[in-house]
Amino acid sequence: MDRIVLAEDEPITRMDICEMLTSSGYDVVGEASDGLQAVDLCRRYAPDLAIMDIKMPKLDGIQAAQLIIKEEIVQVVIMLTAYSGKEFVDKVKEIGAMGYIVKPIDERKLIPQIEIAISKGREIKSIKNKIMEAEQQAEKTKIIYRAKELIMEKYSITENEAYGRIRKLSMNNQCSILETSKRLIEFHDNHIK
Repeated sequence: MDRIVLAEDEPITRMDICEMLTSSGYDVVGEASDGLQAVDLCRRYAPDLAIMDIKMPKLDGIQAAQLIIKEEIVQVVIMLTAYSGKEFVDKVKEIGAMGYIVKPIDERKLIPQIEIAISKGREIKSIKNKIMEAEQQAEKTKIIYRAKELIMEKYSITENEAYGRIRKLSMNNQCSILETSKRLIEFHDNHIK
């Protein structure tokens, strides 16, 4: 069940939207009447989606959305507004929200937007995770390659022989090849100084 924080300063509108969401199978984990409360609820619950009214007291929806997107505490933000002016649309695009719904809200407009936004949010999160994993793998490979270079240079041996030595050292010390490589580099750097 997807978890949603709903921020809308009009109690009746908030209640209507909440009813639409729950009847469509969403879990509304928090309801806010202002932007600060919305940010706090998102920090507390890390929902799948935040629905933010643009015009709210204390902190408007755009500023609140900007904060939660920057902090990456919500996968997706959809903005609600009574205004369809280009300046609002441009601001919303700028902060990285995934949707823009003009009031009055009805279930036929709201639910498809939410489904698409949550789906896109998951895709983006998956891509970010893959990029992060690839970066971590590249960093590990770089460290192991540097350690191999040091051993090749010191003993005038081939890359395969150097890798074999690192592997043997890691087995003898009962630690990973990465950890052994880090130690070799650290040992080399400390003795060069």
